[in-house]
Order: sequence, then structure tokens, then C-alpha cells
Amino acid sequence: MSDTKHRIIIAVDGFSSCGKSTFAKAIARELGYIFIDTGAMYRAVTLYALEHGAIRSGIVDEDAVVRLLDQIAITFRFNPERGASDIYVNGDLVEGKIRTIEVSNCVSRVSAIPEVRRKLVAMQQEMGRRRGVVMDGRDIGTVILPDAPVKIFLTASAQSRAERRYKELIEKGQQVTMDGILHDINERDRQDMTRAVAPLKQADDAVLLDTSSLTLEESIAAVLRIIREKTEEKA
Repeated sequence: MSDTKHRIIIAVDGFSSCGKSTFAKAIARELGYIFIDTGAMYRAVTLYALEHGAIRSGIVDEDAVVRLLDQIAITFRFNPERGASDIYVNGDLVEGKIRTIEVSNCVSRVSAIPEVRRKLVAMQQEMGRRRGVVMDGRDIGTVILPDAPVKIFLTASAQSRAERRYKELIEKGQQVTMDGILHDINERDRQDMTRAVAPLKQADDAVLLDTSSLTLEESIAAVLRIIREKTEEKA
């Protein structure tokens, strides 16, 4: 499955709290592919902006961020020791630095800058031209990589997603309620599906995978069967 001849591009889209990143990372690890974390790319731009004075005291200077974009080169490299891909900016490993609270508090504002999105979409499309890539997001199969030979659209009932999220947050010691989480998930779904730019929707040729009653292992097995069928079709 991992020889160069049969390596393909896999696009993973879906609703929030469906476990897309966990799922995509597991598929990439199973196949020895590079996992492209599109959310991490927006975090990397935010980190660079913080380090170069375009964000001060939590205030994002959009013009300054845009001026920095030509200086930023983002790459991913598979790290066999942890079985996952690490993100680099201009050759420097930033996997840990992009997960800080400071970056988290600013990334949504940076990602809303149109020039940032255009820059990262172009980067993602260039990365997608290589073989052996798994990329996850909300518009990968429809906008970023519309020609990907394997497209997976993950869904699950809002109730099952809320239950998973509730369990995760409780285990982290956070004070949350099921009703509050369910409300947030339904609201996020509404926003994702009705946003003006690249609304969330299943690509016409994507395989729908409902994970409501599937374990991660069962979901991976189902997708590996799909990938095997696709690669055999092209053989």
C-alpha cells in the first residue's frame, strides 16, 4: 500500500467534533503517508505573526500580517518516533509552539484575513500535488483538492458528537454541561454550512462515513477498504 506507485491523495472533510484529525492522523500513520493538518498551518502563521510583531497584546495588525506572508514557508515531515507529521516554518520545528494559549487566542482572527486564506490554500494545493498525503478540514474535497481520488466525508449525529466532546472535556477537568455542548455543536454546524466562503458540504464523489456507532478502529478499517478499492481501480 505504501509503495510510491500506488500512493494517492486522501481528502477528509466533515462536521466539527467528528474526530477528523484523530481519524486522518491514524490513516496517515497506517499508510506511512504525510498528514497535512490545515488548522496547524493557520496556527503557524499566527505564531510567526506573534514572533515578528504583527500581533501585540492580543491585537492583530492585519496589514502587518499580510506583509509577512511572503516570508513564510510551511512544510510537514513524518516523524517515525511518534508516528505523526511535524510542522515546520522556514525549516524550524514549531509543532509545540503553535499549541500555546497565546496562539489559540489569536488564530481565529488571523485565519479570517482573506490574504492569509489565499496563501494557505495555495500552499495546501501545492502539497496536495504530491502522492501519499492525507489532508483534513472542512473544504478539502470541494475546494482545496477537488481532484483527490479518495474523498471521505465524516458525519455523526449531533448527540453522539456532544457525548464524545463532553467526555473529553470532563476528563480534562472542565466544568461543562451536555446541553451546552449540544447547543454549541448545532450552532457550529449551522455556521459551517451557511458561511459565505467555502461552506461545509459533501463533495459529490465523496464517500459518506457515519461514525456515530463506529470505533476509531472500525472507521479506519472501512476507509482502508475504500482506499484499496480505489488503488486497485487505478492499477
